[in-house]
Amino acid sequence: MSSTRQFLSRKLAPHLSGLPSSTTTASRPVALNRPSKRGFASIKNNVDTLIVGGGPIGLSTAYHLATHYRDNDGSGITIVERDPTYARSSATLSAGGIRQQFSLKENIEMSLYGRDFLRQAHDVLKVDDDEVDVQFQEHGYLFLASSKQGKEQLIQNSKVQQSAGCDIHLMDPSQLKQKFPWLNTSDILLGSFGEKGEGWFDPWALIRGLKRKCQSMGVKFVKGSPVGSVRGKSNGRVLSVDVLEEEKDVVRYNVHHVVNATGAHCSKVMETLASTENGTGMIYPIPVEPRKRSIFFIHCNAQQSSDFVVPRIAPLTVCPVTGVYFRSEGLIQADGEPTGNFLCGVSPPQEIDKAIDDISELDYADHELWDEVIWPALYHRVPAFGEVKVKSSWAGLYEYNTLDQNAIIDFHPEMENVIMVNGFSGHGLQQSPASGRAVAELISCDSRFATLDLSVFSFERCCENRPVFEQGIV
Repeated sequence: MSSTRQFLSRKLAPHLSGLPSSTTTASRPVALNRPSKRGFASIKNNVDTLIVGGGPIGLSTAYHLATHYRDNDGSGITIVERDPTYARSSATLSAGGIRQQFSLKENIEMSLYGRDFLRQAHDVLKVDDDEVDVQFQEHGYLFLASSKQGKEQLIQNSKVQQSAGCDIHLMDPSQLKQKFPWLNTSDILLGSFGEKGEGWFDPWALIRGLKRKCQSMGVKFVKGSPVGSVRGKSNGRVLSVDVLEEEKDVVRYNVHHVVNATGAHCSKVMETLASTENGTGMIYPIPVEPRKRSIFFIHCNAQQSSDFVVPRIAPLTVCPVTGVYFRSEGLIQADGEPTGNFLCGVSPPQEIDKAIDDISELDYADHELWDEVIWPALYHRVPAFGEVKVKSSWAGLYEYNTLDQNAIIDFHPEMENVIMVNGFSGHGLQQSPASGRAVAELISCDSRFATLDLSVFSFERCCENRPVFEQGIV
């Protein structure tokens, strides 16, 4: 048992003993969660692992579980996904970035594995003769500092990154200007550029590749959402999960393990798994909420005077102070003309960045952010962006860990067979290969990590209000 589970088992013992019980045997069920209006489950299935959430992290978990520990046999794994079209998926609506420029060693190592996985995707996700092209474009990330504090942070981050084997280079203003002639460096003290291994890729291609590979190994996919559970009396273990499938039937899945990989929706899923008819829920809820993020697709006029240089290939560049980011968009040929197309965005100011309850808020992007924050920052950093037009925009969900904006990869102490893999706060897509592998290890290796030690992302820190901050949040 992990130290987190030992620690919390002691703390939770008095509370768990308060669960209604006529027996001390964990296999005896506590009451079923409140039934849905559609009635109780009429069909029952037995599965080893039920993964709730069929996005990149859930798919990666199934992939690694089947390939690393079950001889490519995924028949004991079922993935429940509410929207198999992925129309509202955080991944498909994101900028699709991957980087190693983090301050925490664990985040760096996870993204290094993600980098390697993307580079090998055409082979490892191949089914028959159908290869996968995730269109990984290694055009880099560029972080900029305009203050002494920001400069020192880039230097400290670089030491950790280079010790992990990253291809990251610090650049002074003259070096930046030489490599990126379109960049205004008048207020810049230092830049940090990822020469290789960083850039962006096609999230949909990764999802499609992982899903087809999982299907080829026998992983079952179900369209639906969990609506209830049955839990053991003595320790709260989830014995079965009721799933409303196709908005029709409630199907009960008897389970050994449950994985919550539902991203921005993870808190509601945990509430569903935990709540019983007598009102017993979680003492320690997961501190993750859904927030809104907007992305703008812009075009820059390439026919400008020689005084204004339009980026031919712009790395994903993060502006200091504002946090506005931009990158080139479209398949870029090494010797081609500038596309003039870019993606850009920014996190809303803290005072207005709140959880959203109405999904219809995603029907529109926040154009006030464009007018008041994004465009002024773009124009200042790239003078050629004085002539840009917004061609389209969209909004998506962002799973925000309110404690420290870092991942949670751990069992829940009140439901000892439920694994949370949530709260990535913007870097879940790029870390999906590593996080899926980590969950597969927790399931298969006596609740321990076997490759990367990711215990820093334990749930214990949430219960103790002990944040572990990452300085490289975008």
